[in-house]
Amino acid sequence: MIVDDQQAAVAFLLDPSSYGAAGPVEAIETHISLIFLTGERAYKMKRAVKLPYVDFSVPTLRLAACEKEVELNSKTAPGLYLGVRHTTREADGKLAFDGMGQMVDAAIEMVRFDQSKLLDRMAIAGELTPALMTAVARMIVGYHRAAPTVHNGSGSLNLAGVLDINEAGFATSHVFTQAQIGPFAKAFRTTLARHSELLDRREAAGKVRRCHGDLHLRNICLFDGEPRLFDCIEFNDQIASIDVLYDLAFLLMDLWHRGFPQLANLVMNRYLDEADDEDGFVLLPFFMAVRAAVRAHVTATQVEEGSADSDRLNAEARSYFALARTLLQETSPQLVAIGGLSGSGKTTVAEALAAHVGAPPGARIVESDRIRKAMHGVPAETRLPGKAYRPEVSDRVYREMAWRAGLILAEGGSVVADAVFDRPADRDRIEKVASVRGVAVAGFWLDADPPVLWQRVSDRKGGPSDATIDILSRQLQRNATQTSWRKINAEGKLADIVTELRRFSDSDASETLRTAS
Repeated sequence: MIVDDQQAAVAFLLDPSSYGAAGPVEAIETHISLIFLTGERAYKMKRAVKLPYVDFSVPTLRLAACEKEVELNSKTAPGLYLGVRHTTREADGKLAFDGMGQMVDAAIEMVRFDQSKLLDRMAIAGELTPALMTAVARMIVGYHRAAPTVHNGSGSLNLAGVLDINEAGFATSHVFTQAQIGPFAKAFRTTLARHSELLDRREAAGKVRRCHGDLHLRNICLFDGEPRLFDCIEFNDQIASIDVLYDLAFLLMDLWHRGFPQLANLVMNRYLDEADDEDGFVLLPFFMAVRAAVRAHVTATQVEEGSADSDRLNAEARSYFALARTLLQETSPQLVAIGGLSGSGKTTVAEALAAHVGAPPGARIVESDRIRKAMHGVPAETRLPGKAYRPEVSDRVYREMAWRAGLILAEGGSVVADAVFDRPADRDRIEKVASVRGVAVAGFWLDADPPVLWQRVSDRKGGPSDATIDILSRQLQRNATQTSWRKINAEGKLADIVTELRRFSDSDASETLRTAS
């Protein structure tokens, strides 16, 4: 027999004696869960709520959700989830763990990890690094590859279901007026219609999978020194059976909303480098907008529940709402090509600039070094032999760059192309990719004195470039600095160089569009 008395179960889990402990129990509340921290353990209970997207209204549903959460998350965070504990009422009327009496509620038992290793905490502390986020992106790629494919309707129908849930969620609160919600919902439906054909093609190609579903910074932690996903959506298969890039988009949106656009752009680029999923790149602003809308209505629901922190939650809900509207705005595609000799800082500049080109999460970086490594089937950090840099191989690399850039530009996305570009034919090819599509293009040549280039190449450690002093010497002998692209002094501060490129990119783009018209 089951008795529903969550208030008593909460009091039980707040009592240190329930665990044989003396110290206080720390409690954390989310919109659908209660978490209790004590000693080396954490206990997670589902709140007795019923919302448009989740039903935890009775103990049996909460128990089933706990069991499914352990099953799913044990795959992505091995060793973190220990099992499900039943809270039971014994013959003497007291509650106990896994007793012989009636079940009152259920809780997941987990290993308690250092909360400072949650990625949202690390973001606040300024501890998110490019190396860590690269590892996160690669981990997510591996997770998505192993996730089971789901064919349950078209890709556009799948996203329409998410929009239905969002609209129902907004209807449960009064943070936003109908005058705000109506046009907001219409803009989403219009954008969905524009992308429906691509979404359907991706579903047919197996891009809709049983994903994490709630992939933001707070649900990623460092556990045993490695980034791990946890706390996936277990209570609603529809919400979690989604396009893999929609799954990724929650993390991208979270980084962008928190003020880390460069890291959002880096995660996107490293993910696509590994996943080879260029055709979905153009969907990311829409996917991020949907994710922002999810956070807006979920946060607004918390306001309706009378939280003591309602003023902050109200402001947070509105900030997500505003971000979603921004993400829905159409942005013209653009190509920025960055050339220069080895040591000129092309890749560093490209990675700093890309977040500012095109719609969030910024431009797709098409980089010759990474493409060359991918063509040889090795990780970007692996050094290649000299034969991998023969002229005929380099010609294949530049043609592949042009093909990838053209694919993205044709779909309406923006590109930053990063290569030496010392041969006129290579510069002409990448420019033509944009011009035949009527896309704005800006070409830059990063220029630095030879001693500066030599020093930079000598000091370089790691990364995808295999450039050596000998390679740089051959580039200098070819007098490769002669180019029609705008010359930029690459010896200054990175922030100043990026500011200069952004200014000239905007002016060059305007000039291109005027000429085309």
